[in-house]
Amino acid sequence: MNGILNLNKPPGITSHDCVARIRRAAKMKRVGHAGTLDPMATGVLLVCLGQATRLSEYLMGGRKVYRAEITFGITTDTQDSSGRPLEENDASGVTPESIAGLLPRFTGDQLQVPPMVSALHYEGKRLYNLARQGIEVERAPRPVTIYRLDLLHFTPGEHPKVVVDVECSPGTYIRTLAHDLGAAAGCGAHMSALERRASGAFRVEEAVTLEAAEEQGRAGTFESLLSPMKTALAGRPLVEVSPEQVDALKQGRALSAPKACEGTDLVGLTGPGGDLVALARPEGELLRPFKVLLGA
Repeated sequence: MNGILNLNKPPGITSHDCVARIRRAAKMKRVGHAGTLDPMATGVLLVCLGQATRLSEYLMGGRKVYRAEITFGITTDTQDSSGRPLEENDASGVTPESIAGLLPRFTGDQLQVPPMVSALHYEGKRLYNLARQGIEVERAPRPVTIYRLDLLHFTPGEHPKVVVDVECSPGTYIRTLAHDLGAAAGCGAHMSALERRASGAFRVEEAVTLEAAEEQGRAGTFESLLSPMKTALAGRPLVEVSPEQVDALKQGRALSAPKACEGTDLVGLTGPGGDLVALARPEGELLRPFKVLLGA
């Protein structure tokens, strides 16, 4: 069984827990996810099964859309509501107009300092492991792009809340965006809720709940929930190959490159049935396979 499950992650459990439950529902070991969501977060979690686990880097490379709630006046050590409060201020002076006036500052190409509670490495150790030990280290800013940042809702009060939609590049930390927005507002802020509404071509409206996936597993129809592996290559050219060429791919042999492959660095090769069978790189007049996706 090979494919991609668009899972609507529930709150309160880890992405790893979701993978473990899908592994049991699908009755297979080779299962992973593409792009972690924190326990408090909900929404699109892409779970890869079988050969699709080898495509996670392409799934993670797509644009993301998030819906976030940001609470002003309170900063935390994790930049979200799971952390320890560090400072509390009366933020009742914050208005929808003042927030709307700040948003253009955070749109476009940005340099963002990753939070300590991230999976990035520092001298061979995960930042979040250092954070658990109370250790904070200097982090280099990383380039990200925020394509769209829309204010959807405002709730006034001593600690007002806003809901925003964010369309961004991979690697953008929404908790850090919330923290930086609070700093710009002069009162501090943290992310108090998060939903991933899209990851690449996958949308939350089409996502499957954990319970529904487990039910399909019990019914023996789990495979009907999976998107084909080629959906991981949205926007990339796909070339259909013959049964004879599939045999050549199994042996690692290069194929002739059609003109449609000019100007691209990666091509998906599909078999006669439409399934993705390999990834290849154009080299002159050849397509040289570097990842063959045949077998269970």
